Amino acid sequence: MSALPEIPEHEPRQRVPDAHSESRLIELRRQAQRRGRVDGLGVRPAGAPFPQASPETGYYGIHMLKQPQWTWQVPLYFFVGGAAGSAAVIGSLADVVGDEYELARHARWLALGGAMLSGGLLIWDLGRPSRFLNMLRVFKPQSPMSMGAWILAAFGNFTAAASFADFFRSRFGPSIPLKLIGGAGRVGSALFGMPFHNYTGVLIGATAIPVWNHKIKHLPRHFGMSGLGAAVGLLELLGHDDSRALNLLGLLAAAGESYEGMLIESEPDRALRPLKRGASGWVTRAGGVLSGPLPLALRLVGFRSPALRRAAAWSGVVGSLLTRYGWMAAGRASAADFRLPLDIPEHAGKPEIVERPEELRAA
Repeated sequence: MSALPEIPEHEPRQRVPDAHSESRLIELRRQAQRRGRVDGLGVRPAGAPFPQASPETGYYGIHMLKQPQWTWQVPLYFFVGGAAGSAAVIGSLADVVGDEYELARHARWLALGGAMLSGGLLIWDLGRPSRFLNMLRVFKPQSPMSMGAWILAAFGNFTAAASFADFFRSRFGPSIPLKLIGGAGRVGSALFGMPFHNYTGVLIGATAIPVWNHKIKHLPRHFGMSGLGAAVGLLELLGHDDSRALNLLGLLAAAGESYEGMLIESEPDRALRPLKRGASGWVTRAGGVLSGPLPLALRLVGFRSPALRRAAAWSGVVGSLLTRYGWMAAGRASAADFRLPLDIPEHAGKPEIVERPEELRAA
C-alpha cells in the first residue's frame, strides 16, 4: 500500500472550511432567499492586496458605472409614449363615460400618431429596424425593456385598428365589422395604453444608476402623471379647452406632479443631488414647476377661462418634456460621480477582517 504524497513545503495548504464558515454561508443563503439581497460588505483577509474603496476616495478615482449611452431620441420617446398612452385611455373613457365622440376620436388619432412616432424614435436610437424586430423574438416578463417593446407593438396595432375604424365609420357609416374592429381596438388600446404611459419609469429605475434606482418606486407614478398632463394639454390645444373632464384630469396630473416634486425636494439623500444641483438639477426643477405647481394654479384660478386653460396646457406639455430630459441628464451626472455607488447604509456595518490561517502564514 503506497503512502500518501507529501505536500511540498513551498506550496500553501488549502484551508478546510470549519463549522463557523459553513454556518455563515448558510446564513447568507437564507438572507438572500428571504430578502432578495445580502447586506454587508463581505470578507477581506487581513493583509490582502485588495484596494480599499470608500465614498471619500472612490476606487482609484475611476468611474464605477458606465454613463447611459442613450441619445436625445430616447427621452423624447419617453415623452411621446407617455402622452400617447394617456391619450388612448382618455379616448376610451370619453367614449364610455362621457359620450364625447369628437374628443374620443381626436384622442385616438393623437395616440396613433404618438405610437408611430415612438416606434420611429426607438428604431432611430437602435440604428436599424431589424434590431427592434429582434427585440420581439424574446418575451421576458422580468425585463422592462423586453416588455416595453411588446407593449409598444401591441399598443400601436390596437390603436391603429380603433382609429381607422373611426375613419371608415365617418366615411361610409356604421357597420357590424367596423363596430367589432373598433370595439376591440378601443379596448386593446386602453389596456396597453395604461402600461405604455409609465413603463419607462420602470425601465430606468431597474438599473444601477443611483439617482434612478433610488426612486424606482416613484418613477412609474411620476412619469405616468407627467404623461397624463401632456396628453390633456395636447388635447386642449387641439380645441377641447372647454371640456370639464379634461380640466379635472389636468388638475389631477398637476397635483400628482407637485406631490412628486415635494418628495424629491424633501429627501436629503446624497443620491438625489443630480436632481437638485448643476445643469441636470435646473432642467429637472424647471420641468417640475412647469408640470406641477404652475398648471395647478392656472387651472384652479382659470377654471372657466379658455386663455388660462391654454396657458396651463402649454405649461404641462413643456414641463413634461423637460422632465424626461432632466431625468436623463441626472442619470448621466449620477453615473459620473464615482462616490455614489460606494455609499453604504449604516446598518450594513463594516467589513469583516479575517486573519490568515497559521498554515498559510507559515507557507
